[in-house]
Amino acid sequence: MSLSPLLNAAPIIQIHAFMAIAASILTIAIFTLRRGTIAHRWMGWSWVILMAVVALSSFGIHGIAMFGTFSPIHLLSAFVLFQLVVNIRAARSKRIHTHARNMKLLTLGALVGAGAFTFLPGRIMYQVVTGG
Repeated sequence: MSLSPLLNAAPIIQIHAFMAIAASILTIAIFTLRRGTIAHRWMGWSWVILMAVVALSSFGIHGIAMFGTFSPIHLLSAFVLFQLVVNIRAARSKRIHTHARNMKLLTLGALVGAGAFTFLPGRIMYQVVTGG
């Protein structure tokens, strides 16, 4: 394992990766907390901000350009931003079941699903994990 591939990457990739890692760690903490507490809300808002930065920063990454400078992963980023707003509105309007279900699905798709693709051979995170 070596962080050098990530530390040698473009700043936008570093921001994207480190915010995604932070969001992943925070996800574990949020899912272990009792729901509705002040700590859950603070961590939840922090997670939303981290995920917004992850999604927004992805628009500056063009390693897999299929449609001009964009790829299908950018559709996921737009969807994440949309879902963050939808899920915040659900929580604020006391639709807690909807909020909880959608946040779990967002986590599964945006962090776990999309994150898994970053570990494919040839990608920076694959190089980080395998040491080159």
